[in-house]
Amino acid sequence: MIRIDGLSHHIGAAPILQDIDLTLPRGKLIALIGPNGAGKSTLLRLVARLEPLQQGRIEIDGLDLATTPTERLALAMAVMGQQTHIASRLRVAELVGFGRWPHHHGRPRPADRAAIEAALEAFGLASFRDRFLDEISGGQAQRAHLAMTFAQGTDWLLLDEPLNNLDMAHSRALMARLAELVRGSGRSVVTVVHEVNYAAAWADHIVAMKNGRIVAEGAPEAVLTEPVLSALYDTPIEVSRHDDRPLVLHHHWHDQLGAPFPKQVELDQSFLH
Repeated sequence: MIRIDGLSHHIGAAPILQDIDLTLPRGKLIALIGPNGAGKSTLLRLVARLEPLQQGRIEIDGLDLATTPTERLALAMAVMGQQTHIASRLRVAELVGFGRWPHHHGRPRPADRAAIEAALEAFGLASFRDRFLDEISGGQAQRAHLAMTFAQGTDWLLLDEPLNNLDMAHSRALMARLAELVRGSGRSVVTVVHEVNYAAAWADHIVAMKNGRIVAEGAPEAVLTEPVLSALYDTPIEVSRHDDRPLVLHHHWHDQLGAPFPKQVELDQSFLH
């Protein structure tokens, strides 16, 4: 599990995260939700050790992030951030192959090549394996970076808005693939999700954030309620049911035409996400 104790983070004088105490369970698909500027991506980046820890403590499966060598952490967690642009001219299979570096350190073995092929198949990229990244679409490139993360073979996958650039079909397929990965292998996924219904349909555990704090956490049925979501997003939200899962109804434009843009502290920090 991931344990977060007493975590706070500032940029200059601006508080981004405040007094975060959180336990993320193993073997679950965990979704971080909340409005822009809530601190979701910052929290994920701190867990991924992409940002220096200012205050608090984070452990992943008993490994203290402040003292564990990077080489050891690379075998425990794989990370995909929002910025996935690579300037060099790489082929898709070469990019995916980078995910195996923590295992072979430049000397790939048959097991590494098999892991690369499995990742290409898992994300529907086998037919693109020899194409250069600048010859494929943004959505295909996004899937290639996900495949690289998947190929790393870690117990934890940390994904910051992985549905960016993906159309509806590929977004649904990705969430289904992540859910299958969790339930089939016991691996754990923590992902930032903007469209709440993807979290409602696929997540096992949801963490709702606002103004740098945890507002609610738990099973979808406990977090995705009308009072919690309406307060979280500062807009009236209805929740129905579909296939025994919550279904969030938030597109009632006829009720909100002419409504003012929400006045939120998060908007001032929206550049962080």
